[in-house]
Amino acid sequence: MDILENIKKQIKDNPILLYMKGSPDIPQCGFSKSVVDALITCNIPFSFVDVLHPDIRADLRHYANWPTFPQLWVKGELIGGHDIVIDLFSKGELQPLLKTASDSLTTH
Repeated sequence: MDILENIKKQIKDNPILLYMKGSPDIPQCGFSKSVVDALITCNIPFSFVDVLHPDIRADLRHYANWPTFPQLWVKGELIGGHDIVIDLFSKGELQPLLKTASDSLTTH
């Protein structure tokens, strides 16, 4: 499977997916850490992919048409990067969005 097909599969198979630098336990940039902290505070499980692999990073930028990381995907849709996610979190809109995606797992 080529990298682009793998990215499409990751997005399809994970209702809440964070493309980030590093891992939730050891984020490799401050923006990734801030988004992880917001997601953890929402107390809803999420998956992640480390974009420090150069091929994933390059192909995902083109696929998403979004140049920066982290990138939060919910139910196959790009929500956005750090500023958008933190804005949604500060407005109290992130947890309901994540909960809807999480709830869809239990209803299937």
